[in-house]
Formats: sequence, C-alpha cells, structure tokens
Amino acid sequence: MNKYGKAALKAAKMVANGSASSSEDAWNLATSDLFVKGSPSQKKGCPRGAFLGLCEEGLVKGILPGNYTSSVKNKRYAVEAVKILRQNPGLGSDLKSLWKIIQKGDKKSHNSQMDVVAALWNEGLIS
Repeated sequence: MNKYGKAALKAAKMVANGSASSSEDAWNLATSDLFVKGSPSQKKGCPRGAFLGLCEEGLVKGILPGNYTSSVKNKRYAVEAVKILRQNPGLGSDLKSLWKIIQKGDKKSHNSQMDVVAALWNEGLIS
C-alpha cells in the first residue's frame, strides 16, 4: 500500500473517531503526517479527489455524505471503482486491472486514485 492509501485509512479513521472535524481536515492532517506539509505530494489532487469523492457519496464508513470536493473525474473514478469491486472483489489487489476496466481501453495511468479506493476497500471501510 502506498502513502496515499495509508493517508485514506488514517483520514477515514480520524473522522470516524472524532479526531478530525471533517473529511477535508482529516485528509490534510493525514497527508501532512505522511508527506512534507505544503509539498506537492501533500497537496496532490487526484488521490484527494478520490477520497473526498467517496466521502461525498457516503461510501466511507463513519463519514456522512455531504459536499466535500469539486473534483469530477477523480470522484467518478473512485465511485466507479467501488461499483466494480462490489462485482469483483478480487480486483482490490489488482489495481492495474481495476484501472484498465475504469478507463475502458484508454491508456491513461492512474494517479493514486486506485490506491485510495483499494486501501479503504481492503480494510472494510467502504460501505
């Protein structure tokens, strides 16, 4: 699991246990712990948009649905990944294949969105 997957787990747990006031705050705190605060890695939008998009849709256990992100594509990728995982749970350990299905043949590389989804999925934090 990469650092963005770890950040997603940490952020989800922070919201669920009340140590962060919102999913946005939890993501910022979790990524600040794993990356240099203010660095491009800490501010990276793709995994952030995926995490907040899942939260927005009420798909992360312990986090109420709401308005958390302006991301359209990254949210869509993450939500689509959950739909696919529900049909084929084994893809939670095959991010390349999961991404390939989402991209429908497009040769675009995922930018840690699938790491976020897979980490939450594999830890049972997707509702």
